[in-house]
Parts: sequence; C-alpha cells; structure tokens
Amino acid sequence: MRVIRRLPETLINRIAAGEVVERPASALKELVENAIDAGADHVHVRLSEGGLAMIEVTDDGCGMRPDEIELALERHATSKLPDEAIELVETLGFRGEALPSIASVARVTIESRPHGAPDGWKRVVDNGALAAEGPAALSPGTRVRVEHLFEKIPARRKFLRSPRSEWAAASDVVRRLAMARPDIGFTLEHDGRRALKVMGGETLEVRVAQLVARELAGNSVEVDLVRGDYHLSGVAGLPTYNRGVADHQYLFVNGRPVKDRLLIGAVRGAYADMLARDRHAVLALFLQVPASEVDVNVHPAKSEVRFRDPALVRGMVVSGLRHALASGDQRSAQAPSASAMAAWQAEPIAPLPSATVTQGNIFSQQWHPEQRVSEVGVAWRGYEQSIMAPPSARAEVATEPVVEAARHPLGVARGQVSNTYIVAEAEDGLVIVDQHAAHERLVLERLRAAGAGQGTAPSQALLIPEVVELEETACDRLEESAGKLAEFGLMLERFGTNAVLVRAIPAALVKGDPAKLVADVADDLAQNGDALLLGEKLDLVLATMACHGSVRAGRTLSVAEMNALLREMEVTPRSGQCNHGRPTWVKLAHGDIEKLFGRK
Repeated sequence: MRVIRRLPETLINRIAAGEVVERPASALKELVENAIDAGADHVHVRLSEGGLAMIEVTDDGCGMRPDEIELALERHATSKLPDEAIELVETLGFRGEALPSIASVARVTIESRPHGAPDGWKRVVDNGALAAEGPAALSPGTRVRVEHLFEKIPARRKFLRSPRSEWAAASDVVRRLAMARPDIGFTLEHDGRRALKVMGGETLEVRVAQLVARELAGNSVEVDLVRGDYHLSGVAGLPTYNRGVADHQYLFVNGRPVKDRLLIGAVRGAYADMLARDRHAVLALFLQVPASEVDVNVHPAKSEVRFRDPALVRGMVVSGLRHALASGDQRSAQAPSASAMAAWQAEPIAPLPSATVTQGNIFSQQWHPEQRVSEVGVAWRGYEQSIMAPPSARAEVATEPVVEAARHPLGVARGQVSNTYIVAEAEDGLVIVDQHAAHERLVLERLRAAGAGQGTAPSQALLIPEVVELEETACDRLEESAGKLAEFGLMLERFGTNAVLVRAIPAALVKGDPAKLVADVADDLAQNGDALLLGEKLDLVLATMACHGSVRAGRTLSVAEMNALLREMEVTPRSGQCNHGRPTWVKLAHGDIEKLFGRK
C-alpha cells in the first residue's frame, strides 16, 4: 500500500505556482496588483521576450522593511487581510501565495525602501533558495524582478507560447489593470520600446479611450446606473462601433478585472437586437457592489466572481446598457469609413469609348475650326444617347426652405438614390439614410412599445397543452421561475417529476416549437439563474417581424414620406443602427464635402 507523506516545501510551492502562475502574464498580474495595493501613484513595467526572459515591476508605493521582505516570500503571509473576514476583502491580491509561488519557479529579486527610510534592502531567491541579500539603492517604493520563468522546470516551460503570444497576454493584463485605476499612472516597456504610457488622475472616459481605441470617445455613451448599494458605470460603444471578436469587452467588479460568464451574457442580452450574431460590442463596465454581496475567492487567479444576487446584477447590466444606448440612440457612425471616402476622391478621367458619328470620331481626332459647331453638337448627342444609361437617382422640388434643415438633426429630404438611400440636407452637412435599415428599427421599437404598454407580453394558449420532458433539476428551476416566465407570456406548470406542462406561449413565438423554447429557457436558468433568454428570443422574433414589415429597398418614396421617416427617426430609441448593428445613416460634414472638391 502507498504511504501518506508530507510533501516537501519546494514541491508545495511549485504546486501552488501551477495554480497561480500559468504564464508570464499571470506573474505580471500578481506583481502589478501588489503595486496597486501598496498605494502606488505610478507603476512602471519592463518586459523582455514577452516576460519569458524578464519581468520587472517598479512602484512608488509604501515600500517594505527588510523583515517584511523576508516575510513576503513565505507562503500565506500577507498585509492585505487585517482580520479573518476574507469575505469582506477589498484588495486585489490577498492569498499570500503569489511571491513565494513565483520565487519557486524563477529567479526573483525584491528591492524595497519605505518612505522615510535612509536606504533600501534587497533579497534574491533563485527557484526557492536564498541566493543573496543586502542593501539596495533605489527611490522609496518597491522593485520586483522575475527572470527566467520555469527555466528549471522544462515540463512547464515547453507549454509556454512564443514570445509574441506571451507579450500579447501580458499587454492585455496591464491594460485591464490600468483601465481599472485611472487615478494611477502606468508605463509599459517591452524589449526597450515603450508600448504604453498613461498619466494618473485621468477621467474614466479618457483612460478607457486611450487604452481601447481613440475613436471610441466619439462612438460611445456613458453608463451610470445606481440601485441601492450597487453602482454600474463605464463606457459602452455604439452598436455601429463593433468588433468581430469579444476581446474588447472589459468588465470590472469592485476594481478587479474579471471574465465572468454572467456579465458577458448580460452584455450580449443588452445588445441582442442591435448587433448581428457574429459581431461584438466594445465597452468597459465597472460594477461596484458591497463586499459582502460578491465572492472574489472563487478562482486562484481571481478572474471569476460569484454574486449573491445574480439576477439583480444581470438585470442591472442589461437595463443600464439599454438606457445608456437609448440616450444616444439617434447617433450612428460618426463619419463614413476611410475606404468609402477614398472612393469619392477625384481621379484622372479615363478615355471615353469611341463612338461612330456622321462627321467622324470626335474623340479620336482633333477638332478643327472649319468643323461646324452644329456638327459637333449632333455628334455629342448621338454619343450620349448610345452610351449613357438612365440615371438611378431622382430629386423632387424641395417643399421646405433651406432654413428648415436647421430645425432637424437629420435635416430635410432632398432626393432618393437607387430607391434605397434618402439624401437629406442638414445644417452641418449631407445626411444619407438607408431607408430599409432605418424603418426596420422604427417598426421594431413600435412592436416593443406596444407589448410594454400592456404590462405583460401577450400569450397564445395552446389548443392541447404540450408535455415537455426534462431533467428533474431543470423542472425544479422552471417551476421556481414560473411566475416570471408568465410575464413573458410563457405559462408553465409542473407535470410530474421529470416534465412540465406548457399551456401558453408568447404570441410572438406562436409558430415556434414549445418544447425547444422551454428547453432553451431551462438551459439559460441553469447557466445564469434568470429567464432573460426568453426576452432576448422575443427581441429576435420581433426583429424578424420588423424586417418583413418595413419599407424595402427599391421602393419609391415621396419627399413627404422621406421627411416623415426622418422625423420619426429623430424621436425613436436606438434609431442610429438597424436590428443587425449596421448604421442607418451617415453624415458628410461640410468640411468633408469641401475636401472632396479640393476646397480645403
């Protein structure tokens, strides 16, 4: 029989390192969090080979005495838990495992000097063994250098990725932590090149725009929602400003960067009817909750959290985002894309095709004075009739004076192009509207408003109630949420141990499959603890109905109809984008038009 034995300290530390330090970015996260918790005003990070060769974090925080440096390298020693109330922890790192774990798999040098101390102290630990210690010359604060991570553990080293991949992960870590603390300055250098520098004391909006994308500042709305002790704030990109992947969604809980499935699902639900399925929103959300209402000790890397009331949190995120987007709902893409603008630039006129005319080809020979003007005119008209196609745009006599454009943000209609795009004149430029996309959004909002005004969603009773068999736990969740599901128009009741009886379904889903609908709702309850997926399904169905009931591309509209569409867009929520996240209108400012004609 195998004998139970105590593991040696070095092996214990390496096992702990496997949980805390997966890659250089993991070690970097722990070190930067320590710097933030130390009260630093500025954090300077230096990396070499993506962190594989060297990680150095320097801060101007409180610093440590020599005995504190020695204690910091022992397991489960921390200054971040003043008492044993771990459920009320407010600091970033608190387990007391990071430094000893990193020091067990790399060469770690810690130099620190408290404020007011005449000099500093240095301690070097090489893969768990003390290598050197002594005085150190540095400014007040702490500097930690990690070199050759996993160099003596080939089994772990071979699973690390290329320096470029590790650098990308490390850069993302610093950006997320810098975004969480706009009051702190951050500098990031990689292989001697400065990759990032932000100053402390910035506003949240400025810091997010600096770290995500400069153009986000002009394509976003501010989020601010308070419910009791819960506060949601941040910056949410307009649906028209989206990405093909979800790596530009930054979520924070009590200042801690997290990748939480509940929050990610809530963001998806908030943008459900404003983005195509393969597009993702760009945003940074900051949720402040009482420490007793969230468990941050779920994962060793502290990247996941667990909420005491997940339904409240998800509902708050969805409503907060929808309200913020509704406040900026008339906004669309702020300017045409660069590629589209380039297509407008003047280019050399290509040679016109030859045309056979009575007096010879006027395009292939020079014009002579003896050639009569009338003959040239006849030749041009013959060419025009044979080559030129009928125009695909039309304009009608304007029924409103130019000054009327100043009263309306989207201007007044002046014409229609290809029976698809409305051209309007605004006070500050030219507005082009996609009539189908715009009306699609208007119809959807009408349908949604009609349902919301009734208090509960209309439902359709089934002639023969349908029995849906599910696992017992799924039936328990559905039974518990039956009251809330009824608000959406889904009437359920328990039918034995492993089944539920469906008596009515939402009217908008009358052509759907009740069994599949109930199964999807049960899955959503298991994952998120709330039945918001049903609401998202209704939004998708309403979006489909709106698409079929809206003005189609290719339909001729009168000026009065075009103006009516513009006026309704100006007062309709989220009219800046269609139900699939595409812009419903773009604007060519006067300056852009002048550039096209070389006036600027």
